[in-house]
Amino acid sequence: MKEMRSALVVGATGLVGSALVKLLCDSDEYVAVNVISRKPLDYVHPKLEVRLREFDQIADHDIEFAHEVFCCLGTTMKKAGSKEQFEKVDFEYPLMIAAMAKNRGIGHFIVISAMGANEQALAYYSRVKGKLEAELIDMDFPQLSIVRPSLITGDRGEFRLGESIGAKALAVVNPLLKGPLKKLHSIAAEQIARAMKLIALHGDKQKVMIYPSDKLLTMEPPLQKETEREVADKEVAFNWDKLKKEELPPIDEDVVFDRKKRKEMNQDR
Repeated sequence: MKEMRSALVVGATGLVGSALVKLLCDSDEYVAVNVISRKPLDYVHPKLEVRLREFDQIADHDIEFAHEVFCCLGTTMKKAGSKEQFEKVDFEYPLMIAAMAKNRGIGHFIVISAMGANEQALAYYSRVKGKLEAELIDMDFPQLSIVRPSLITGDRGEFRLGESIGAKALAVVNPLLKGPLKKLHSIAAEQIARAMKLIALHGDKQKVMIYPSDKLLTMEPPLQKETEREVADKEVAFNWDKLKKEELPPIDEDVVFDRKKRKEMNQDR
């Protein structure tokens, strides 16, 4: 019988997140797609459950059981308005969600970072992403997948001058980017979403995996022979409520991630 999966998506109203939610809902592999969002989605589906929450007010019980968490949170300095607000969205909130997910017993955290992420980077944006990656690794998830796309293309419904110029430039340069330079190739949001789903279902099972942009560009589902395809057992009903009530690991209060303590430790560095 095919395994029926559940996903939790945060950042579901963004370019990648919205594409990912639709992809997961349309997938035969997922029976439930839970979303935590600050604002309603312009998409509905029988598998989809949306919890409207301000991220500062998310509680442990808002984190449903899932086989994996997809974290697609991200903003820009212009939209955030300040470094403090930018770090809330791109650093604090992903860590908070990750901590709650780990305490809930969720074993796989998949996060969108950025090409060039490095704690020691000169560029502020790359430095924040590098700090995020380092702290997620320190959380010691059973499985952590870090997605590092290049410039993300797609219809955002808003104009971003820098990204517009970059996208036009890369449209000309992309065909010339081969070999090691292929990681600079711009990438469509829909392809990132497809790659994240493939990472969840078929990705490398190492404890920490980093997927650069050139890898994301070429990811495709594994080929299966007709005789090897799984067929769902129609006589066995999938009882999602039973799974959540009887098989979920209890929250271990002794290992709850202390974000305040972590911030104090970082200030002492």
